[in-house]
Parts: sequence; structure tokens; C-alpha cells
Amino acid sequence: MGQPDLVVVGRVAKAHGILGELAVDVRTDTPQVRFALGATLTARPRDGAQHTLTVSAARHHAGRLLVRFTEVPDRDAAEALRGALLLASLADLPPIADPDEFYDHQLEGLRAELLDGTLVGIVREIAHGAGGETLVIDRDGTEVLVPFVRQIVPTVDVAGGRVVLDPPEGLIE
Repeated sequence: MGQPDLVVVGRVAKAHGILGELAVDVRTDTPQVRFALGATLTARPRDGAQHTLTVSAARHHAGRLLVRFTEVPDRDAAEALRGALLLASLADLPPIADPDEFYDHQLEGLRAELLDGTLVGIVREIAHGAGGETLVIDRDGTEVLVPFVRQIVPTVDVAGGRVVLDPPEGLIE
């Protein structure tokens, strides 16, 4: 996802109100740390430019986090950030104690293989939805969506650079 020392911790969904507040879809297990007063994040809007933002306030509202940044003074500035990814330094990530949990950046770029070793494609990203996580796999330019559940993805081998898939018939065709 661009710079290897940054990881996505949120995505700006939309502007909220007229004072520059942003509705953020959180992509971190520690929003209280990542969006704490004074925390700095890197915003990467769709145009690819990057901006450093400093959290001045954050609160939960209707399933999202509403965040104010010092550098976003009004609704126009907030609207300009619609769809932007919010990134934080990998160096600040706490270690994961559970061997069955992974950060998105650990999975992105891994080979996706079938049980017999046949290459399916490369994990491009992890999509987060109400029903759970989905591996988005690039299969020769075609996007394949695979539910990230143990029954379909029995093995995640980060050190070996692969995930092993056991898909039901028709899932990846």
C-alpha cells in the first residue's frame, strides 16, 4: 500500500457538519491510541498526495469515529479528504499476541495458493465489512474475493509468503 513503513488505520468516509469534522471508518483495533488527542497521522487522498494531520478531537457516533484534525478547519477542507486513507507508522504498532490474528499489511502481497500448491494469485488487500474480512486476490488482473475464514483459508504462512486456500467449488472460478 505505498510506503512500507505506514499502515492503514482508517478511511475518511465523509465530512460531518460544517466545522471540519470527518466521519472515519476505523481500520485498527486500537482507535483510542491511533486517534488520541495529539496523535499524528498521514492522510493519503485519492490523488496520492500526502498530508500530516494532528488529531484535535475524536468521538464515536453511529458506528463511526468522528475526528477533528488541527489542519482541517472547515467543511471544504474536510470534503477534500473524502475517501482518503489515514496511515500510521508501523513502528508504533503493538505486537499481536494471538497467532491467528494479523495486521492487513502482513497479508497484502502474499501468494494465494490452493492446497496442492497451485497459484491462485496475490493478496492485494483485505476488505473489511459487516460480515467479516475478505481477501481481495489479484488473479491475472481479475479480482477474486475470498472470505477470510479458517474453513476456506486454513493456513496463513506470513514467513513463507503465502496463504493456503481450500475454497468450495465455484468460489475462485
